[in-house]
Amino acid sequence: MKGLNRLILLCVASVGAVSCKAAGLDENLSKIILPPGFSISIYAENLQNPRQLAVGDQGTVFAGSEAAGNVYAIEDHNSDYIADGIYIIDQKLNRPTGVEFKFGSLYVAAVNRVLRYDDVEPNIDQPPAPDVVTTGLATQTHHANRYLRFGPDGLLYVAIGAPCNVCVEAGFGQIRRMEADGGGDEVYVSGVRNSAGLTFSPATGRLWFTDNGRDLLGDDIPADELNEVSRQGQDFGFPYCHQGDLPDAEFGQGKSCNDYTPPAVKLNAHSASLGLMFYTGTMFPPGYTGAVIIARHGSWNRSSKIGYDIVLVRFDAAGKPMAPEVFASGWLQGEKAWGRPTDVMQLADGSVLVSDDMANAIYRISYAEN
Repeated sequence: MKGLNRLILLCVASVGAVSCKAAGLDENLSKIILPPGFSISIYAENLQNPRQLAVGDQGTVFAGSEAAGNVYAIEDHNSDYIADGIYIIDQKLNRPTGVEFKFGSLYVAAVNRVLRYDDVEPNIDQPPAPDVVTTGLATQTHHANRYLRFGPDGLLYVAIGAPCNVCVEAGFGQIRRMEADGGGDEVYVSGVRNSAGLTFSPATGRLWFTDNGRDLLGDDIPADELNEVSRQGQDFGFPYCHQGDLPDAEFGQGKSCNDYTPPAVKLNAHSASLGLMFYTGTMFPPGYTGAVIIARHGSWNRSSKIGYDIVLVRFDAAGKPMAPEVFASGWLQGEKAWGRPTDVMQLADGSVLVSDDMANAIYRISYAEN
């Protein structure tokens, strides 16, 4: 990797003819609807389909990608919350959608592999060659976007989607976990069709994840899911039972939905709920503290589109999650979308970044009292 120029964008006021702006993005961003006091701005542009986000110990933002095959490092040298340096850490990987930062290293999931880049933040301009954590993940390409998160137990959790719309296939439809070096790989939970978002509750330490429901049952079923894991070994029902109460017409014969863990919250069918996080910052008003924020990529298989937004799930006084409410919308205009949110991540100041793999950008949502 040494000697390869990996700086792909350096934006300063004196650049002149070099444009750091994507045409039309400012105009589109003005269409976003947020609650009073909130605003959205462009954090980084001209990325190729950014997906999962992670932040390093020194504040570097990392982003995976899908078709582009790139892993990005994004720096904000003058702390104005606008990227002024974007680097490619690696390229030509096989769908490196998942990224996570832990123990001073960047972890990247690329279909069947997890790679680790040590000491990457001090060496952004000359990134190190990766070490291979594991090559033991599934190799299928259907639902093959892998997402990573380290748990409070220090273990690395990886989602393995089903290689189909609906099927029974050993070794798939799981969330697995392993040691940081790849050892001790084991199934944590099963019955998961396609999870593209993992996070851990700061209050309980439990894993929460999104799951996308099966297709071809109509516009409004089955629901996407927000799930909570209370113990290892839980089965969330796929492909036998969907949304906690809908037996599959083919695979559900002789099965009971009562034998599987239902979702904590039902989300809109086909909204493609992806990245999520618990809000723990102090920038947003108190009512947002502890809420789950979810990026919804948007439907492709409904008679009218849904999703293309960010929703919020709050908890009641008893700690029970409530129905989702729309937090940010406007990426969908009528039946035409100009952007698709993919992940959310909190910065140190309490603002929230949102990746958009259609508009090739990362946004920052902040709050200030009027």
